Amino acid sequence: MDIPDATDSGQPDRRDEPLPESEDEGEVERGSRTGLTPRQARVVRVALASTMMAAMAVLLVLRLASRGSVLVVGVYGAALVLCGVVIELARNGRTRLGSWLLGVGLAAALAADWLLLP
Repeated sequence: MDIPDATDSGQPDRRDEPLPESEDEGEVERGSRTGLTPRQARVVRVALASTMMAAMAVLLVLRLASRGSVLVVGVYGAALVLCGVVIELARNGRTRLGSWLLGVGLAAALAADWLLLP
């Protein structure tokens, strides 16, 4: 009596097929996702947060020149701290969390500027 092997699923054995010549070719065959690698995502998040930090610093200086207030320093200071936190999160591999914090935090800072500051 012939007992079939447990690993035999009736499909051809792909181990005998030649390997693709380039890595790109292999990724297309396997249907892998396209997008940024984790390292590239971290670099992009750090660059974006650094750019936003510089923009918040410029806005802080402009707002202080027009109206010096502790509330102005508080709102933009919190935005600067938030950008620093996002940079550290991105450096430690928490890029999605950092992206959400950057978006929501800076939107809240700009909304606070518009709503609270005269």
